[in-house]
This record gives sequence, C-alpha cells and structure tokens, in this order.
Amino acid sequence: MRARAGLPPFREDILATILRNAIAAAQRDAFRVLHFSVQTNHIHLIVEAHDNIALARGMQWLNARIARRINGALSAHGNVWRERYHARELHTPRSVRNAIVYVLMNAKKHGHRLASGIDALSSAPWFDGFARHLPARAESSPIRAPRTWLAGVGWRRRGLVALDERPREPG
Repeated sequence: MRARAGLPPFREDILATILRNAIAAAQRDAFRVLHFSVQTNHIHLIVEAHDNIALARGMQWLNARIARRINGALSAHGNVWRERYHARELHTPRSVRNAIVYVLMNAKKHGHRLASGIDALSSAPWFDGFARHLPARAESSPIRAPRTWLAGVGWRRRGLVALDERPREPG
C-alpha cells in the first residue's frame, strides 16, 4: 500500500509505531496479517483471509484505521493512501517463500542498512523461519500465526530464510 505524496516517512518512530499497532489490532478470525514491512512511503503485507470478502473488509478496516491514526498524529485531514492495495494470491510453496523474503528483506532493496540482518520495522523480529536462530523479541507480536499449510509449513520445504538474502525483483 503506497502513501500519497507529502507525508513524512513511515519509517519515523511515531508513524512506524502507528502502523505496527494498527496491524496488531487488525487481526481477526477471518483476516490475519502474517508478515509486514514498513518502508519510507509504503508498506508490504502478507495476509491470510477466509475469502475475498474477508480480505476486502480486513484491508478496508486496516487502511481506515491507519489513515485515522496517521492523520491524528500529524493533525492532518484527507487521504493517506495514494492508491488501493495491490493483492496477489500465492499458490505454491515457492511463491510464498519468495513473498516472505521480499517482504521481510525489503528494507535491503531500498538501501536501508540492517546491522543485525533483520529489519526492526518489519515482522522479522518475530519470524521463526530464519535459518539461524535469533533471540526472541520482548514485546508482544503484532502478527498472527498462519492457519494454512502453505503459509505455515509448505514454504519451508523450499528452505529457511538466510539473513543475507535479498528480495528478487518480480518477474
């Protein structure tokens, strides 16, 4: 989801916190955010939804909540999002693994230096699929565990994620 022009960077502490809290609050039985990444002017999400209606409603709720919170923090009004979210269904273990790498390692694509190898402004600190074990994060997780075989187990058949991986360009 891409922000409209003129907003401060989403990676600033206050906006990143708003985004993380909204993602945590968006979790429902029929709509779950599994992975996320906050970038300067956009966010990436991997979600599970029971059906297209649950996806649309979950994203609508999340978009509205983020917009209200960001506008409140900035004492602003109007649109936060430049465009509607872009959805792509993932059908294979390889596509899920590639999407996880793309989302969790997206900061590398945008030139952010990650001293620990993971992006603190993503769900990577709570991710249990890295090839190397990382210490658990103290704060509670804003994401939920997957319920589908593909998102929970299937992608792992393609290998755990190495900390030095970078997102591949789509194509």
